[in-house]
Amino acid sequence: MNCELTVVLRLLSLLLVALSCSQSAVFSLQTYMVIPEGGGPTKVTTAGDSSGRTKLGHVPLDVDGYPVAPPELELEQVHIYVRHGERTPVGVRMADPPASLPKHWMFCHTARNFHAAVASGSRMVPGAPLVAGQDGGTGEEESLRTIRIVERADGTAMLGECLLGELTDVGRQTTYDFGHALRQLYIDRLSFLPDIAKSNNEIYLRSTNVPRTVESLQQVTHGLYPETKSGAGFVPVVRIRNGKDENLFGNTLVCKRLEALQLGFAKAAAAEWNETLASLDVKLSKYIGGNPVRLDGKPRASGILDTIRAADAHGVNVPKEFREPGVMDLIEKAVVHEWFADKTEEVRRLGMGPLLSDLARKMQAKIEGSMQDPLKILIHSTHDTSLAALCSTLDVFDNRWPAFSSAVTFELFRRHNQSRMQPTVWQNVLAPFRRQRSDTSSEFYVRLRYQNRNLPLPACAPEGKHLPGSPEFCTFAAFRERVQELTPLDWEAECATTRGSPERTSNV
Repeated sequence: MNCELTVVLRLLSLLLVALSCSQSAVFSLQTYMVIPEGGGPTKVTTAGDSSGRTKLGHVPLDVDGYPVAPPELELEQVHIYVRHGERTPVGVRMADPPASLPKHWMFCHTARNFHAAVASGSRMVPGAPLVAGQDGGTGEEESLRTIRIVERADGTAMLGECLLGELTDVGRQTTYDFGHALRQLYIDRLSFLPDIAKSNNEIYLRSTNVPRTVESLQQVTHGLYPETKSGAGFVPVVRIRNGKDENLFGNTLVCKRLEALQLGFAKAAAAEWNETLASLDVKLSKYIGGNPVRLDGKPRASGILDTIRAADAHGVNVPKEFREPGVMDLIEKAVVHEWFADKTEEVRRLGMGPLLSDLARKMQAKIEGSMQDPLKILIHSTHDTSLAALCSTLDVFDNRWPAFSSAVTFELFRRHNQSRMQPTVWQNVLAPFRRQRSDTSSEFYVRLRYQNRNLPLPACAPEGKHLPGSPEFCTFAAFRERVQELTPLDWEAECATTRGSPERTSNV
């Protein structure tokens, strides 16, 4: 009886704490939007930082420092690939003494209280049969309130605990801030996007099928278009592809040839770097169960980097040896080499070729139907490996592991060859013929930006392949030419391989 009473009291305690949380979230299967009450997420405070923001972990979008394009260029379309926000490590590492890093990460208090649209006597999908209460259906959507908690192996649970690899309160804040910064830049400063969202025809939202990227995109969207800036009836649509169709990262699940190549590069990197990493054993081995620090060790060097980066992002103290000059830099260099030193054209085609081809195709559609195509901004929520692979494929990678909430942005511009003077009668008569002749890819330019920096593309460096005097503005023709070189003629055929290879664990 006492045992039963204890269980009941524990459950009641959890329920009362949950109900007292001011940060609840509305989650609708119809909207896919996480909307904290009060108009925006509450700032979360990490250890040692009373400002409510992390000191490490991400690089905010610099709105004031954004370099406006030359006056003859007009922004037509923006493609953004943003890494999800801060998360917990994807595995439990260094939890035992003397490292004593958290085994349970208590950074997930936000969005534990849900309202979910549920099947009822109303038809949630037009034409679908009534699931329940068919005779008494009112046609009104019903909701079910739930509270989500993480249960441990022993059956205990504590409100605010995160799952492994879960987007944390800090990550929700930084991705919301990123969306708000997009609003400040593309609406308030550049007047490129409409102030109020009224249609999904102007905004394209897509995420990988991973909870932390989906939730990050929801936060970005809410920062860009909060409820007060959404028109009546506007419901953001978030697109997610099946695994076999995913191209936001190198799809080794489907492309076995890519998997085999990456495994081979990983083995080669271990042979090249393990001896160098051995210099860290005397300092770090005691924190990883006495094991050596190796790319293919236990834990892998990538796992050490992942855990320390997550700890930094949340103000979690780590052993002082990890703070010594050069320690984490060496581990990062080795891990980056393991994942992205493979610069063969085959790896680039099979990895990022499909994504770049998709991007160029959408830009081409915008160019050919500029007046009829209302799509202005495309936001993709993805992973660190996606951003690094994109930059590496285009030869602009800085060999640093991408930070949380960092983003790669491709901006499409149209060049106006004529001044914006009032056209003459003859110019109006000849306009249809001139448009047909002048709307070529040579009059459109692509600018790549990453971590608040312009990244001139080496493929566009030759004269005639970029805007004169501005090498960061690549002609779309030159950009498309390079993308075509990276596009597999038959991706499925090139991906086919008879060699089997074990799966490599990803830290995305």
